[in-house]
Amino acid sequence: MNIPSPMKTTGRTAALAAFALTALGTVAAFAQTAAPAATTTAPAATPPPVLDTGNTAWMLTSTALVLMMTIPGLALFYGGMVRKKNVLATIMQSFAITCLVTVLWFMFGYSLAFSDGGGMNAYIGGFSKFFHHGVTVTTLWAPGVSNIPEFVFSMFQMTFAIITPALIAGAFAERMKFSALLIFMGLWLVFVYAPIAHWVWGGGFLGTAGVLDFAGGTVVHINAGVAGLVCALVLGKREGYGTTNMAPHNLVYSVIGASLLWVGWFGFNAGSEVAADGLAGAAMMNTQVATAAAALAWMFAEWIVAKKPSVLGIISGAVAGLVAVTPASGFVNPTGAFIVGIVAGVVCYFSAVKVKHMLGYDDSLDAFGVHGVGGVVGALLTGALADPAINAAGKSASVATQAYGIVFTILWTAIATFVILFIVKALVGLRPTTQEEVEGLDVTQHGEVVP
Repeated sequence: MNIPSPMKTTGRTAALAAFALTALGTVAAFAQTAAPAATTTAPAATPPPVLDTGNTAWMLTSTALVLMMTIPGLALFYGGMVRKKNVLATIMQSFAITCLVTVLWFMFGYSLAFSDGGGMNAYIGGFSKFFHHGVTVTTLWAPGVSNIPEFVFSMFQMTFAIITPALIAGAFAERMKFSALLIFMGLWLVFVYAPIAHWVWGGGFLGTAGVLDFAGGTVVHINAGVAGLVCALVLGKREGYGTTNMAPHNLVYSVIGASLLWVGWFGFNAGSEVAADGLAGAAMMNTQVATAAAALAWMFAEWIVAKKPSVLGIISGAVAGLVAVTPASGFVNPTGAFIVGIVAGVVCYFSAVKVKHMLGYDDSLDAFGVHGVGGVVGALLTGALADPAINAAGKSASVATQAYGIVFTILWTAIATFVILFIVKALVGLRPTTQEEVEGLDVTQHGEVVP
């Protein structure tokens, strides 16, 4: 019997449909059993760190602010406090140090402070980033954390390396040969500043021991202050010290310089968070509070003791507050910063005005009395007042640990500075002749005078 053609077509269609359904069911069942294996063998890749434009913008700004602290800030602050015959030489020191340290930091300093030193990493960085080798426009600092260009981080740290030796010059103002200054500062940057920066911030033994230094109380201020004291003692007193009038020739310059330092210090302290966040804001507030409190504390102490509040006193007090809050700015709360400022203002007043005269050393512009002593005060109070609610790292803070960092910094700075000074003395001598010093360094060292 023949099957009519429509029936044949229907039969073939049904058979094909049944076959398709069977095949789909088999594929679905296979997919269900295979899917778990696929998810376990091919995990999602972690996306690479991406540059944070907000953090980068803040760090570019902070870097410019800190550079402003040396030129023109410190240059004017120191320049106004010396005698007129030495004002150009004093300003020249800050400017020349800025140029010299920039070149040396690019060549060697950054690598020694912030690269991996291998087996010696506890004490010094390595050579891998000499001349910024391997740093490119795509290289990030602290990937996954700050995510800023490494060039920006290096520039920011360069400005710290610039101001630290420039601060030392205040201790021996008006009595060091310019050639000696250049050799001394170059050697000091490589053999004193870079190692101590590495100890605290570059993975060295002080940082790993828990020494807290948010923005440079140990690395910058104790370091510079102690070096300044050693320089003052080795060079001896200025000609006529104690008998000749050595009053500042233009305190207006110094007030402008101190004001620039104050504004620039927000980059110094708030910038040290290396991010635009709440902790940077806390560091900024702490900086303002401590500075104002210290300025008033110095002013009132001087008013009580000397019977008059001086312009030089209030600006010196402000700088003392800036110095003391530097290590504490990212660890204490504003009340702690207020305490730091008051203590620093009073202690630095007696250190710079009374103790210096009692002991008889000639720290020309109080580099040790303000920066050395203020740095010690701030470092110790950081251990006592650190607030974990501001910064979780503060929960392990202790005065004993801070003192450990202070002692090692003082010892290395004092010994190394002493050795470098005698090397320089053997090479070119340290001081101009007595007659040249009496005439003034402007004309005898640079052939120029202020009319």
